[in-house]
Amino acid sequence: MRPAVRRDLLWVGAATLAAYALGSAWQWQEGLSGLLERYEHWQVDELPLALTVMALGLAWQAWRRHREATRLLQHNRELARQLIAVQERERQALARELHDELAQHCAAIRLEAAVAARCTELAQAQDAARRAASSAHSLQIGVHRLLRQLRPADLDTLGLCAALRELCAQRAWPNCRFGTDADEHGSFGEEVDMALYRVAQEALSNVLRHAHATAVDVRLDASADGVRLSVQDDGLGFDADADTGGLGLLGARERAAVLGGELRVHSAPGKGTRVELWLPLRRGLA
Repeated sequence: MRPAVRRDLLWVGAATLAAYALGSAWQWQEGLSGLLERYEHWQVDELPLALTVMALGLAWQAWRRHREATRLLQHNRELARQLIAVQERERQALARELHDELAQHCAAIRLEAAVAARCTELAQAQDAARRAASSAHSLQIGVHRLLRQLRPADLDTLGLCAALRELCAQRAWPNCRFGTDADEHGSFGEEVDMALYRVAQEALSNVLRHAHATAVDVRLDASADGVRLSVQDDGLGFDADADTGGLGLLGARERAAVLGGELRVHSAPGKGTRVELWLPLRRGLA
C-alpha cells in the first residue's frame, strides 16, 4: 500500500474514533433520538440509516472511479511508450536515409569537385561537373522527399483539398478517387487540416501495405458543426474487432480524441475497409 493511501486511511480511522469518543461522552445519539421524535410523522428518524447507505454508495462509486482512473493511467502510459517507440523508429529511419543516400550524394559532389579542380582538360572538367550536377539533383530530390515526410508542403501551399487531391494522385496508390463538398480554397484551421491529411495519408499507406485493393475512394464532407473524412477501399479487409497491434490507427485515434473528434474503422474479411474520421469545428471555421 502506498504511503499516501495509508496516511488517508489513518486519518479516516482517527476521525471515526474521535467521533465515537465524543459521541459517547456527550450522548449524541440519545440527544438526536429525542430531537427526531418530534418529527416522527415525517420519518426523520430513518435519515441516519439512509445517510449511511448514501455514504457507502458514494464510497463504492469513488472506488470504481479509482479503478477506472488506474486503468486509464495504465493505458496512457502504454500509449506513451508506444509513441516513443514509433518516434525512435522514425528517427532511426531518417538517420539511415540521411547516411545511406544523402551523405553519399554529398560525398560524390565533393569528389567530383576535387576531380574538376585537378583536371587539365576542359572535357574532363565538364564530365566531372555533369556528374556533380547529377548527384546534386539526386540530393535535392532526396531532401524534398524527406521534407514531405516531415511536413506536407502541399498542405501549406495548396490548401487541404488540393493537398488531398495531390495525395490521391500519387502513383503509389491504386485507382484513387477524391471527392469533396468543402470549399476548395478553405481551411478548417491548422490542427484540423493536419489531422485530416495525416489520417488520409495513414489510411492510404495501410491500403498500399495490406489491403491489395484495386480502388480507393477518399471523401471530405463539411457541415456547420464538423468535418468528415472517409477512406474506402475494396481490398481484403480484416476483423475490425481484433487487436492488430498497429500503431498508425492508434495514433490517428489519439489525434482525433485530442481535437474532440472520433475515428472509426469498419471492416470485415473480404469486404474492404472504411476509415471514417469526424472532427468538430469551432464557430467561424469551414
